[in-house]
Amino acid sequence: MNAQDFDRWAQASLTVFETVLDDLVPAAAPAGLGEAMRYAVLGGGKRLRPLLVLASCAAVGGDGFAAMRAACAVELIHAYSLVHDDMPCMDDDVMRRGKPTTHVAFGEAQAMLAGDAMQALAFEVLTPDEGIAPALQARLCALLARSAGYDGMAGGQAIDLASIGKQLDETTLRDMHRRKTGVLLQASVMMGAACGPASAQATKSLSDYGAALGLAFQVVDDILDVTQDSTVLGKTAGKDQDANKPTYVSVLGLAPARALAQALRAEAKAALAASGLADVSHLSLLADSVVERDN
Repeated sequence: MNAQDFDRWAQASLTVFETVLDDLVPAAAPAGLGEAMRYAVLGGGKRLRPLLVLASCAAVGGDGFAAMRAACAVELIHAYSLVHDDMPCMDDDVMRRGKPTTHVAFGEAQAMLAGDAMQALAFEVLTPDEGIAPALQARLCALLARSAGYDGMAGGQAIDLASIGKQLDETTLRDMHRRKTGVLLQASVMMGAACGPASAQATKSLSDYGAALGLAFQVVDDILDVTQDSTVLGKTAGKDQDANKPTYVSVLGLAPARALAQALRAEAKAALAASGLADVSHLSLLADSVVERDN
């Protein structure tokens, strides 16, 4: 598959995804809550996590309905985490995806509730009355919950906040970012794989791919934070440096951080090559897009 074919697949997949997500996020939630939820999750973002779900499902020949639901659920979790992360008690940011952050637009209390509601909605989306077998519902919920909780994203965010102004070694930094960012990206891959008949070898290889890709994403994020401006990023550039947060650039330096991103891409592609799956081209090109992105 070449880049043009991949772009067509991604655009077609995201067209369907955006329609399904729009239908699932209620505009009629009480007291303006639905408006805040829709503001936070619709019409913006790279949508990398949904694409990883859909690409992984395609690689194992899985159930498209279940995968689309999983794609929406993981994006709801991601969006809720951004709403909370941007709030004054955490990163205190005023711009996200090129527009005012949710707490700036709707107030802190409404933003907190919107995040809470999106987190709950993610698991509602994974448990429809029909269309997904109960065993698969349970598996998808478990993968998402574990990646978002104390041992995953929330735990990583706690380490991040506790590390402001501290010197971290690369091992500790890697563990923090694995939890904060990497595990949810890895879970996106595994949720897609759970929708089909993946062998033990394919499952392990996809897990290894997701782990390498998840860390690569954060390394590139750290690089972009110091090399791009806010207009390109759609969020405040230099935020981590200004807050004296440890990053891959501050710990390793810019050139070694770039080398690490390339090494992690190679690691991700090696895992795909070992999967035994017939067509992993979507996943391979997603790895390229993560490392080569400029925002």
